[in-house]
Amino acid sequence: MLLYIRKAMTNSLLRRLKPCGLIFGFVCLAWNNAGAQSQPALADSFYNFINANRARTSVYITRNDSVIARLDENKLMPLTGTVKLLVAIEFAQQSTHETINENAYVNLEELEKYYIPEIDSIAQTAWMAYAKAHNEIKNGAVKLVDVARGMMMFSCNANADFLMDLLGFDNVKENITLFNLKQHTAIYPLAGSMFIYQVPKKSSEAKLIKEISKYSDKKYSMEAYYNHLELKTDPGFKAGFNAGQFSPALQKMWSDKLPSATTKEYVQIAQALNNRQVLDEDAFFTIGELVEYPMENKNFQQRFKNYGTKSGSTAYAFTMVFYFTMKDGTRMESAVFCNNLATHEVKLLETWVEPFKEQLVADPLFRYKLKF
Repeated sequence: MLLYIRKAMTNSLLRRLKPCGLIFGFVCLAWNNAGAQSQPALADSFYNFINANRARTSVYITRNDSVIARLDENKLMPLTGTVKLLVAIEFAQQSTHETINENAYVNLEELEKYYIPEIDSIAQTAWMAYAKAHNEIKNGAVKLVDVARGMMMFSCNANADFLMDLLGFDNVKENITLFNLKQHTAIYPLAGSMFIYQVPKKSSEAKLIKEISKYSDKKYSMEAYYNHLELKTDPGFKAGFNAGQFSPALQKMWSDKLPSATTKEYVQIAQALNNRQVLDEDAFFTIGELVEYPMENKNFQQRFKNYGTKSGSTAYAFTMVFYFTMKDGTRMESAVFCNNLATHEVKLLETWVEPFKEQLVADPLFRYKLKF
């Protein structure tokens, strides 16, 4: 079964992009619509879905340090692309310490090594359209900070894998300890993990599923990393990826094995970012560039001191984290994770999430009814 990759983008950007055809489900992030309008009916749809699907959902929402909504907040669930928040945090720290120069240029060919066209084409096409429109590409190269923004705004998997390699996978993982996350599972290369699901010759999908199910978390992560090294050093390795073998059953298994954590833990991260804690003070300039890009919109500048967001989805899971501090000092942090979804349910949640966030911000009656 072939799946369309779904990408939430502004209508103007969508009109500039040509259709990319049929491709397989993957980690895809909703690009925040910074001009979201109040749509209470759609916000209610998001809330009603959560309420009707509690077994498949986890929720944790705080306002001014008080919990206003919770539902299985300690349940371990796949993070989808929301895990890239930790990559952005490591990028900000290393930029602050001048371990990297965020304004240095990187050749697009370096990113191409980790780009799997059958998987990441719409995300990559969207980012390239944005980069060209904003004159970010110079002689076939882009600034590191724009690579990181592409990872956060459009969820380019190739950008994430390149940055994790540059920053150091172990350094990215150390943020799990930095934020005192007790349940977070291992972080590993996304493209490399997909190669685990290539059916060997003289074998079968059923045998592969049985074999992978026996992998420890360490073995699974190392297999993904070894594949990442092949992508990095062997130009011909990527050509061996057969998208036709990445069946719905294998996609579901891949989605379930993505790095996982809890909504309570990711609200914990959001609180630290919102309160300008844990990280060096100077790191929050780069956090603003990567995580708080909605603040580039004048409407947001009029309402908020800061506003950060990261969301993501596969064909079977949806995740959302956002936080804000308003001009009057009101603070909120929120995380909603859903798993074991049908493809059309993921698409609906992507449609409803921005109105849901807006009602959380603006409507006290809506916040009051968030009881699970």
